[in-house]
Amino acid sequence: MERARPPPAAAVPIPVPVPIPPHVDLVLGAASCCLACVFTNPLEVVKTRLQLQGELRPRGTYRRHYRGVLRALGAVRRADGLRGLQKGLAAGLLYQGLMNGVRFYCYSHAEDRGLTQQPGGTVAAGAIAGALGAFVGSPAYLVKTHLQAQTVAAMAVGHQHKHQGVSNAFETIYRKQGLVGLWRGVNGAVPRVMVGSAVQLATFASAKEWVEKLQWFKEGSWMVALAGGMISSVAVAVAMTPFDVVSTRLYNQPVDERGMGKHYRGLLDCFVQISRKEGVLALYKGIGPAYLRLGPHTILSLLFWDELRKLTYRHQQHGV
Repeated sequence: MERARPPPAAAVPIPVPVPIPPHVDLVLGAASCCLACVFTNPLEVVKTRLQLQGELRPRGTYRRHYRGVLRALGAVRRADGLRGLQKGLAAGLLYQGLMNGVRFYCYSHAEDRGLTQQPGGTVAAGAIAGALGAFVGSPAYLVKTHLQAQTVAAMAVGHQHKHQGVSNAFETIYRKQGLVGLWRGVNGAVPRVMVGSAVQLATFASAKEWVEKLQWFKEGSWMVALAGGMISSVAVAVAMTPFDVVSTRLYNQPVDERGMGKHYRGLLDCFVQISRKEGVLALYKGIGPAYLRLGPHTILSLLFWDELRKLTYRHQQHGV
């Protein structure tokens, strides 16, 4: 009997009868999330810009360079060119590989011990595995945020770190702040991924089942999973976006000579300052691209994961 596999991108996997060794499956899952990242990274760039726009300033007191998803995509293209839509891609791929590799590995262990069979075990295991993955991948997410925020002065939002690339960003942060500096902002990333993983695991399967009952699409169609993912993403976006905004702010803020943030002292202080100075709705900045990214990223991850497993199985059968 085939063992269940841990879910890529915090989603419930589509079972495929392909006997792949667990350690290989973990690598394939991480690779599939990286492939999905290539397609969804432009939305991540837009989301980052929207979340940093008007930082700690009351609504109406600053110029809005980015308005809505489509207009924001156009603004990024005009300011940074087509390549600007893939800013931070290398760091994003590194983050996806590290985070999902650890997440898959930890979830697999929880599954081996039978923890996922307990009431609420799947959600708890997904949240904990996601938190550990977020911790390990935090330096890559830090650099990704810095690079995606960078743009020409006329369109700049948030602090501009002026890195020359991924390796230069890592080198600069390490030289100025030490090893601890590479994990600055992790206190916002861990709850962000925990909340997102838990909500998605709790809603994806039921949403997919509901779509199947309505018979909108043919039985077994990939559109069923996509529709379920988009419905589930509503709950994920609502629950996760405030943590996402706070995480982006903590990662991107400038630091003093001691490596302490100049804007926020930590997670709770960031929540309080944003609510007081920008209004509570500011915690939902960037929810549009966040939602539009979640469903496709989840489904693309699943589709790529499925195809990679099939390719691996064919190679194994042919003795490659």
